[in-house]
Amino acid sequence: MIVWLTVREPRRGQLDSTTSAQQPSTLLATLRFIAGQRSAVHLLLGGSVATFWSWGLMWWTPTFLQRSHHLTVGQAGQLLGPMHLIAGTAGTLLAGWLMGRRAAADPRYVARLLGWVTALTTIPSIILYCVLSKQAATVLLWIFVPAVYFYIGPILGLLQNVVPANMRATACAILLFIANVANLVLAPQLIGWLSDWFAGSFGAGQESLRWALLLLAPTGFWAGWHLWTSGATIREDEARTT
Repeated sequence: MIVWLTVREPRRGQLDSTTSAQQPSTLLATLRFIAGQRSAVHLLLGGSVATFWSWGLMWWTPTFLQRSHHLTVGQAGQLLGPMHLIAGTAGTLLAGWLMGRRAAADPRYVARLLGWVTALTTIPSIILYCVLSKQAATVLLWIFVPAVYFYIGPILGLLQNVVPANMRATACAILLFIANVANLVLAPQLIGWLSDWFAGSFGAGQESLRWALLLLAPTGFWAGWHLWTSGATIREDEARTT
């Protein structure tokens, strides 16, 4: 209510080099335009798979710490809470700082940076669920947790630049919808089902969740490939947008 009463709606595209239609576009028109923008398609897929990978692992990590490292619910929360507060905030701020550097004016740099960071941090996310030492798992979590927050802002920023001004809100809504289906609907159910399957069919017991998480962890490489590949045509797609 405060925002609605005190903030005027800005004119769409007022900071763009060329002006676009001011009226918001329809969902169908936005989807049609995105389908012709190869970089936008890869950004949507990369962002969605990245949330499937990172947050899919995160939702089950407290339970993993309880089952495989014998922590209580409170101890798991005490371990993970500061990581999200400190490392998660640092990851977000680092991404923002890097996006303000001169090199970030080239969208290919941003796309490749996101691809590399996502792919490289997939490695500790895999090792994390392999190690038997709680101390080693803790160190790896301090590396992995910032990556969960790092890619969010830059992906949204890149997506804004490959669709016209009157389609940006809809494009972001599409990304958030697909990403949330991936990390709130698909990933938790899939991991739970795999854990039950490993426990029932292979006698994995409490370690069944570890094996389920290990199957999900490599999908970070898939997300990194999409983000990297978006850079191949992103400059041409930006030019076509304007």
